[in-house]
Amino acid sequence: MLRRTVTTAAAVLAVVLGVQTGAQAAPAPGAPGVGDSYYPDYGNGGYDVGHYDIRLRYYPATDRLTGTTTILATATQDLSAFNLDFVLHTGAVRVNNRPATVARQGDHELVVTPARPVLKGQTLTVVVEYDDVPSSVVAAGFTSWNRTEDGALAVNEPEIAWWWYPSSDHPTDKASFDVSILVPDGVEAISNGVPTRWAEPSFAGWSRWSWRQDKPQAPYLTFLAIGDFETYRDTAADGSPIVTAYNTRLDAATADAAKSSVERTSEILDWEAGLFGPYPFGAQGGVVTGAGDQGFALENQTRPVYDGRSFTRGSNNSLIVHELAHQWFGDSVSVGEWKEIWLNEGFASYAQWLWSEDQGEGTADEIADYVYSVVYPADDPFWQVLPGDPGSTRLFDDAVYDRGALTLHALREAVGDDTFFAILKAWTTSHRYGNGRTPEFIALAEQLSGQDLDALFQAWLYTPGRPAADASTAGFSASSTPAEPRSWSKISTAHEEAHKR
Repeated sequence: MLRRTVTTAAAVLAVVLGVQTGAQAAPAPGAPGVGDSYYPDYGNGGYDVGHYDIRLRYYPATDRLTGTTTILATATQDLSAFNLDFVLHTGAVRVNNRPATVARQGDHELVVTPARPVLKGQTLTVVVEYDDVPSSVVAAGFTSWNRTEDGALAVNEPEIAWWWYPSSDHPTDKASFDVSILVPDGVEAISNGVPTRWAEPSFAGWSRWSWRQDKPQAPYLTFLAIGDFETYRDTAADGSPIVTAYNTRLDAATADAAKSSVERTSEILDWEAGLFGPYPFGAQGGVVTGAGDQGFALENQTRPVYDGRSFTRGSNNSLIVHELAHQWFGDSVSVGEWKEIWLNEGFASYAQWLWSEDQGEGTADEIADYVYSVVYPADDPFWQVLPGDPGSTRLFDDAVYDRGALTLHALREAVGDDTFFAILKAWTTSHRYGNGRTPEFIALAEQLSGQDLDALFQAWLYTPGRPAADASTAGFSASSTPAEPRSWSKISTAHEEAHKR
């Protein structure tokens, strides 16, 4: 230990003095992004985040947010500077206990220059203080922070972290989280994971809510819901905490419909675990906002957030199935690049079809036939969008959801049920808490099935036009028009809930 410390200190001194030993290169700035093909400047290079500690105070009357975020990371190169994705007004920044200088670059990049270089493998402790009104801050032409009548929602995809904590905002840089929010008494503040403080009084008129997520979590899946909620706490059969919350501005009928669906979360998770493997997290639940507060549902890790509008026509179990399936497909196994979004949405959409099949409301085969033959005729522009690479402006296109689900149904028909469900479990197991890419999924499917599946995936994911309905791709009956499955009234509304800014 002493030898390592002395060596590191000597290396730091050599860097500071500009001494070059051997072929050692001088420290350089980390890249401003991870190089995602759709969003190249999202995330940051030069370091890997291990943990975020986010401590906030929120003033609902003015939408003012103050806070300090501490980031624990490891340098992956010798760093003279590095970037954070963040748009709020920043105060003091410290790196490894010394004041750092900061500068803005572009619309969401904060360039941090530490007082002394950071060497590869060295621990980074970054402390950022900030104070702003998030709803007033525009970046990339919009604000993701959503001020509501009784509070605020920090819920969006693919970008939301920028407006409430500094981060390396890409799904490939996951971390654990502690989130602590001070709010006026009587206001709820809900986030991911296990509650560690529940409306704990801090001083007159203010209470602190704290949450811990100890499993790796992508920055965009970390959320805040602040407002007036009717909140419930329970314990699942495995002892993990269940937290559900319903905005009090919902009318009685909508609130009841929402509860009749969201309160089935544990049951649905148990059912999905039978298909996809063990539930990957240590907490569960859901949050229902006021009707129209956000206009979509999002699969925030351990605790999806649903717009109350989703329940104005009654219960919506299919939507719950969709967002909870994301706990495996999207949250535990996250995309390696945003163009791989079908690995999230196609799988969650197919889970809805499987639920319908399980509930006797229309088999997956009936739904696939209906979608293929009736919902999207051969000349529909839907078939020109490639779910395997839809483009950054079509990240949440219907084709990503429905053609993605059809791809999985085609795979199921090609390999048979036993192999298909073995593939799903192997995928969630082999990539648990990590990231996945489409070529990796195809390779796994071919390995377990013993089949060459390139033509199937090429047709369904990467070729414009409606794939031929034959045995080489899928057994869908292009000429038939089956009766509408009873579940379709729910399934067809999934796109109304699609998460998009």
